[in-house]
Amino acid sequence: MNDYAVIETGGKQYRVSPGDVIRVELLPEDEGDTVEFEKVLAAQVEGRTLVGKPIIDGATVKGRILNRGKRKKVVVFKYKPKVRYRKMRGHRQHYTEVEIQEIDAPAAS
Repeated sequence: MNDYAVIETGGKQYRVSPGDVIRVELLPEDEGDTVEFEKVLAAQVEGRTLVGKPIIDGATVKGRILNRGKRKKVVVFKYKPKVRYRKMRGHRQHYTEVEIQEIDAPAAS
């Protein structure tokens, strides 16, 4: 059976399964720490499908932080014709790489 969950973190939603490695917005925990995602929107565990309204009460997804880093640079270039206005900036978004270890969901009622 393919257990999976849909979690929300950093304003984004991710579909995860045990063993997956995902990159999420920067988390305050250090490398090697375990992290718990409590905003579980949907889950399929042991053949049961659970859907939250909007989240599933008591459901958690546990993971281990592998490392942190920065994504590729995004160039922001502003330009206005005929007035010699040009502005070029770069931005690199920080991320945290997390390995999903376990999905816990309450018994269906």
